[in-house]
Parts: sequence; C-alpha cells; structure tokens
Amino acid sequence: MTTSAKRDREAVNLRSRAYESFTRRLLADEIRPGQFISQRELVELTELPLGAIRELIPRLEAEGLVKTVPQRGMQVAHVDLNLIRDAFQFRLFLEREAVAVFAQEAPEATVRRLLEDHERIIAACAEAEESGGGIQPALLQEAQDIDWALHLTIIDALGNAIISDAYRVNQIKIRLIKQSKTRLNTTVLVPTMREHLAIIHAILARAPDRAKDAIGTHILSARDRAIGMR
Repeated sequence: MTTSAKRDREAVNLRSRAYESFTRRLLADEIRPGQFISQRELVELTELPLGAIRELIPRLEAEGLVKTVPQRGMQVAHVDLNLIRDAFQFRLFLEREAVAVFAQEAPEATVRRLLEDHERIIAACAEAEESGGGIQPALLQEAQDIDWALHLTIIDALGNAIISDAYRVNQIKIRLIKQSKTRLNTTVLVPTMREHLAIIHAILARAPDRAKDAIGTHILSARDRAIGMR
C-alpha cells in the first residue's frame, strides 16, 4: 500500500470512528437532543482530533442529526412533532415494502428463529409477572434488542446498501424518539411483542399483504404513542 493510500485509509477510519462515537454518545444520552454543542466539546467527548470532528459535521448535517444555528453554533436534532411524523412515515414506507419481499423470500429458518425469540420473551414476561418480581431491566433490554433486530433483519434482507444505510440513519432518530417517548417499558412490552408475532405469522404464511398490514399497524401504533395519542 502506498503512503498516500495509507493516509486516505486512516482518514476514512478516523471519520468512521468520529461518527460512531457521536451516535453512540447521542443514544447513551451523553449528548442530548436539542443541545447546543461546539466542535471543541465534541473533541472532548469523542477524544478524537479536531480535524476529524470538522469532517464529521457535514455528514451529521446532511443526515439531519445536527444543524448550524447562526451565532449559536451546532444544535443536535431535537424530538418534536415534525421529527416524529417524518421519521415514522419514512419507516412505514420502507418497511411495508421490505416485509412484503421478506414474506416471499425469507428462509424458513430465519423466520422460525425470529418467532422463537419473541415467544421466549413473552413467556419470560409471563413468568416474571407470576413470580411477583415483575419485569426486570435486563429482560426489557433483551426485548428491545429483539425488537430492533426484527426490523433490521427485514430491511437488510433486501440486500440493498442504500436502503440499509438510509434506514439506519432514520433508526437513530427513531431511537431518540423512543428514549423520550416510546422506549419499551413494562406496559407496552408484551403488546409490542404480540404485534411482532402478527407480522412473523404473516411471513410464515407467505402472505405479503397480511405482513404489510401487520407491520403498518405496528409502526402506526408506535408513532401514536410517540405523539401521545395512546
């Protein structure tokens, strides 16, 4: 590898690390939605050089994760009604079409694994309630991971890098919304898993229209909780 190529590769790696560091801290609430933040503060938070942060900002602006406010600096995307509506509409359009393809083409073993994961979570919730101990944070987190994994599996099965990348950017916004509005909790966990089961059973039946309706119902339900309608 030439010296020039090595420098280019290192620069790309540094930009990727800066992006991953920013989004990780954003989702960990170390950077808050709506917060004003300077380049110097990002350097301190990410522990990466100023040059990498300066190259990171145009990407964050293009993805709608930050915006530059004249005389005030950079503002992190904040959760408001427009963000909720836009993010869920984008998600609805992508996932309805993706699940129709998935229902026709997904390997049986993949769908069975998704079914088993959801049935296990529902059974664990029932056992936790019967024991009197209630649903604990570790089970909530496992359920949240399974929730996200279902949707990513459906999207990534398309084999389309452009769609997968765009979906992941939108997912960051959805996760910001969930942190303040609709993150899984003991009240919505089992109903959410049951909504997923309706999607999975439609996929198992190789019924794309049923799968589209089921995932549409699920996404609109989450949107309505975020807006405060449920």
